[in-house]
Amino acid sequence: MSDAVVIGISTYRQAADWSAWRGVDADLLPSDYARSVERSGGIPVLLPPFATRQAAEGAVERLDGLLLAGGSDINPERYGQSPHPDVVRWYDQRDASELWLLEAAHGLELPVLGICRGMQLMAVAAGGSLVQHLPDVVGHDRHAGTPGGYGATEVHVEPGHRISGLIGSTVLAPCHHHQAVATHPSYEATAYDDDGVLQAMEAPGERFAVGVQWHPETASDAGLFEGLVRAASERRSALAARR
Repeated sequence: MSDAVVIGISTYRQAADWSAWRGVDADLLPSDYARSVERSGGIPVLLPPFATRQAAEGAVERLDGLLLAGGSDINPERYGQSPHPDVVRWYDQRDASELWLLEAAHGLELPVLGICRGMQLMAVAAGGSLVQHLPDVVGHDRHAGTPGGYGATEVHVEPGHRISGLIGSTVLAPCHHHQAVATHPSYEATAYDDDGVLQAMEAPGERFAVGVQWHPETASDAGLFEGLVRAASERRSALAARR
C-alpha cells in the first residue's frame, strides 16, 4: 500500500473539442495541476463538479487534501452582488460543487490550497466578497495576461506566516485574473502585489488552508504544493496515531 497522500483537484465542466468530437461536455483541467501534485509526492485525483452535496462529501471523506483550481468567475449572487458588465459567464454547478467540497474539507480539517478562482471561492465561502473587475480599481488590465497566456506581478509576502516559509519573501508570480478578493472573513492577508491587490491569504492556526491569487502550477516553485502534500501527510499520520 502506498504511503503517498491523495489530493483531490476540482475541475471544470464545459463543452470541449477533440479529435472528431465537437462541443462535448467534458470535465477538464490543465495537466500542470496534477503534475505539480505528483512532483511534490502526492497522488492527484480529479474531481468533477458533483451534482449533490452528498456526493461531494463522500469524495472528500476519501481524500487527504483538497486543491481548488483556477477557472471562470463565481456567480456574483454568491456574495450578494449583481454582475458587473464584464462578468458575463459563470457555472453554477461548479460553484455549488466546490462550495460543498470546501465545507466538507473544513469539517474534516483537511489541508486546502486554493489557486486563483480557488482563493476567491475560499473567501466567498467564508462570507467575503470580490472585486468583480480589477481594472476598475487598479487602472490597468495587466493582471489578466493575454488570451491563453499569463501576465506577471511581483508579490510581496508578509513575514511570519505559513506561506512565507514555503515560497520566501518575494515572488514574480504568473497571473491571469480580472477579479480579486475584497473581503476575507476568518482568513489573514499574507501577500500583496505592487498594485495593492491581495495575492495570498491563509487561515490562522495549525491547519493548512492557504489561497493564492496567482498560478504556481505554471512556475518552477513547488513550495506551495509541497506544503499541501506535507500537511496532508502529517494529518494522515496524526489520525493513524489516534487509532
